[in-house]
Amino acid sequence: MTPVPRYAPMDCAQYSRLELAILQKRALRLRWIGRGVTHLEVVRPLDLRTRRHAEYLILRDALDRRRILRLDRIARFEVLGDA
Repeated sequence: MTPVPRYAPMDCAQYSRLELAILQKRALRLRWIGRGVTHLEVVRPLDLRTRRHAEYLILRDALDRRRILRLDRIARFEVLGDA
């Protein structure tokens, strides 16, 4: 079994941008890396959570699935207008 990489915290300014997008119910264009594959999706951020010394974004994807994404997997994001 492959060990989980150590968590690398997100920059505070970026974290604040995520918080604001959640409060304003703004969509994100999100680029993230999972299992060696880069994903690009438009998602609806719902909440931020801390668990086991790591931070996570709870979101709804384009298929309306609830997903949980570790913040250090996010390569880049852009806050979009009302969606």
